[in-house]
Amino acid sequence: MKKLNIDKELRQILTEIKKENKSLEDWREIESCDMFQSNHFCGGFDSTEDAFTFSYFDGPNEFWFQVTLEEVEQILNGQKFEIEIRNAE
Repeated sequence: MKKLNIDKELRQILTEIKKENKSLEDWREIESCDMFQSNHFCGGFDSTEDAFTFSYFDGPNEFWFQVTLEEVEQILNGQKFEIEIRNAE
């Protein structure tokens, strides 16, 4: 599986998620597939997965990945520096 280094653009999205200060239950109630968008990322919370699901666009290539609330904390605290991505199906 491919890895994506956490860059400034993704870190900014994850910071927005943290600033919302919502619990897992709160996120489940406002499920959205495109709440967070930037130049290379588009995603939102998926209650089936209990995680934020994103598309990452690298030129003509699209990849998918998920980030849990716990992983958001780990990334923002400097404990995690990359995430696994897979080709979009």
